[in-house]
Amino acid sequence: MSQKLTILIIEDERNICDFISTSLTAQNYRVLTAQNGKSGLSLIASQCPDLILLDLGLPDLDGLDIIRQVRSWSAVPILVISARTQEKDKVTALDLGADDYITKPFGSSELLARIRTAIRHACRMTKTAESGQIFCCGDLYIDFVKRKVTVRERDIHLTQIEYKIVLFLAENNGQVVTYDALMARVWGPYAGSDNNRILRVNMANIRRKLEDNPAEPRYIQTEIGIGYRMTEGDIK
Repeated sequence: MSQKLTILIIEDERNICDFISTSLTAQNYRVLTAQNGKSGLSLIASQCPDLILLDLGLPDLDGLDIIRQVRSWSAVPILVISARTQEKDKVTALDLGADDYITKPFGSSELLARIRTAIRHACRMTKTAESGQIFCCGDLYIDFVKRKVTVRERDIHLTQIEYKIVLFLAENNGQVVTYDALMARVWGPYAGSDNNRILRVNMANIRRKLEDNPAEPRYIQTEIGIGYRMTEGDIK
């Protein structure tokens, strides 16, 4: 089963948020929303969206500070949607790491086109795109472009978090990926002891879905006290 791309909207104006959410949902995106900066940062860390739509004029944090924080640990595409029209605001946002800047008001067609462009150029997938599009290991296939996982030609439904874990392990197949590296990739720098527990729960769920016998896994091995290793395969 293909995984929907997740877009987080950080916008305090309810009517604008609802308009964007409706437009994105109609295009089969998974939509998350936050009405302030702190909630937005929490969702970025916990849900790992594929793209962020960010208003700069939030009630608690300046959007520029959010860009600065996120860019310290993530390359997720950030599209600014703001009423600020001054050139200096646009330049500052882009210099801090925003991928694009859209001034209000805007139409849904323009917004969707900007989103498609940002996703195509998302640098978080550079390594995968350069090395190939499909990972295969025995009967396990991962199509990076279609975000599709199959075992013996059977579609495997993974949650957003499960897919991100499997993707990172596949990108580094044959190598040990530490718990800290996985948690930083999936949950960001705010990961704590609870995320360690959640990682183990997600891994147990992944193995139940991928493995014939989760107690004797073929695809994802545990390196006790260190992390996990995806069995070496090929990226085509």
